[in-house]
Amino acid sequence: MSTTTTPRTVLITGGNRGIGYALAEEFVAQGHRVAVTSRSGTGGPDGALTVAGDVTDGASIDAAFDAIEAELGPVEVVVANAGITRDTLLMRMSEDDFTSVIDTNLTGAFRVVKRASKGMLKARFGRIVLISSVVGLYGSAGQVNYSSSKSALVGFARSISRELGARGITANVVAPGFIETDMTAELPEAQQAEYKKNIPAGRYGSASEVAKVVAWLASDDAAYITGAVIPVDGGLGMGH
Repeated sequence: MSTTTTPRTVLITGGNRGIGYALAEEFVAQGHRVAVTSRSGTGGPDGALTVAGDVTDGASIDAAFDAIEAELGPVEVVVANAGITRDTLLMRMSEDDFTSVIDTNLTGAFRVVKRASKGMLKARFGRIVLISSVVGLYGSAGQVNYSSSKSALVGFARSISRELGARGITANVVAPGFIETDMTAELPEAQQAEYKKNIPAGRYGSASEVAKVVAWLASDDAAYITGAVIPVDGGLGMGH
């Protein structure tokens, strides 16, 4: 099966490490014009334009878009990937632990997508991909803040789909499961084995496996898919 790829201007937030970095690498490899934001303005992969951008600050996001548009043209594909965790049990979770995660993971996506939608509406074309998580729908003890922010992206994408769908703009959610990153590598081996027992595929995923799904959603072949939640989790959350 061949994928039709029209070169697009792609923006990935939080593209300096982990899944975001792999996303940027994949889009570069497919011949797209790629920009990534990181808070420091450094750290993106070769072939990508890296700009400073803090998703918790609307003015910072505006400035990032201005810089990207000047260099690469209007953003046609936006991947809202920047996210944080502040894991702790509900009884110990401070209000700041909760609101700061929501502000980055959910309101941050809102700031980025709202700014991107201006150019998309004008062009009557756009691909919006929101990076959620299996725990958004499956739940996870100690992650009330994180799972709330990630499940909220589903309602966000579906509402955008209804608002903007007739303008050639799609909005979808990709929900990774346990992915091999620096974070999972630090887990004790016994804990890793325990987690893997619950994954039907019997292994963690790779960041590139997530990246290929996101790139496909942004391709010409996925024009009639919107409001979908696509799990990349080895079967961990099926049915959720």
